[in-house]
Amino acid sequence: MERLPGFRDFYPEPLPHADVWSADARQYIFDRWRSVARRYGFREYDGPPLEPLELYTTKSGDEIVGQLYNFTDKGDRAVALRPEMTPTLARMVAAHARNYKKPIKWFAIPQLFRYERQQKGRLREHFQFNADIFGETDPSADAELIALLIDSLRALKLTANDFVIRLSSRNAWQEFFQRGTRNAERGTAPGRFRRIERGREAPGDLEPRLHAVRSTGRWFSLPAPRSLGGHGRRPRAHRGGDAGRSVQLRHRPVHADHRAGGRGDREAI
Repeated sequence: MERLPGFRDFYPEPLPHADVWSADARQYIFDRWRSVARRYGFREYDGPPLEPLELYTTKSGDEIVGQLYNFTDKGDRAVALRPEMTPTLARMVAAHARNYKKPIKWFAIPQLFRYERQQKGRLREHFQFNADIFGETDPSADAELIALLIDSLRALKLTANDFVIRLSSRNAWQEFFQRGTRNAERGTAPGRFRRIERGREAPGDLEPRLHAVRSTGRWFSLPAPRSLGGHGRRPRAHRGGDAGRSVQLRHRPVHADHRAGGRGDREAI
């Protein structure tokens, strides 16, 4: 019997052939992530892989249901396999934050699930390294998470030639538009930015809207990131918003025969 599409089996080494996934390589990556996180003073947490469907629709709207593995259980509850860790973490912190000294520094390596079209480097399940800081408003928390991300990649023997760090902040972009837009009093550019960011524009309208945003004020572009082993997307750090600061790193594990050559097939997605 074949496994489900978009899922993987992990075999102990020596592997039966080069096209299967290595459990030893996966454990090697997890051990490095845990070691770096603990060196930075983060504590590991975990939550259930199955959550109430409402936990995700409250955060992302009903449109996310089409991307989830969801069903009604025998207790007539609408549930879903977790597609991300942030809602679970927010629920846990909201329930017991008062019992922990601030700042709260937690990390997790959850397995996440999304019912999406398969493509290279993007299956229907993956493991992800999450690190979050709660109860700290100083920008040093952001700097600490960026440093943690860099060191987690260095621990896998990657160098500055192998990855770049890209930062994202909704508030910073909105402030940028408001300061640089000639007709900022009407809120034109920020309003369009919010609609585009949340995916409410029809695909055919996206490019004209982007052109309109560019034409209303200053604009800049960043160089495309360097390729990392020729696969997937680059590592990305981001600030989590009012709930706290967070950094996330997704990883496609390596095959055993790629490890001996250095970078091989290691990548962050």
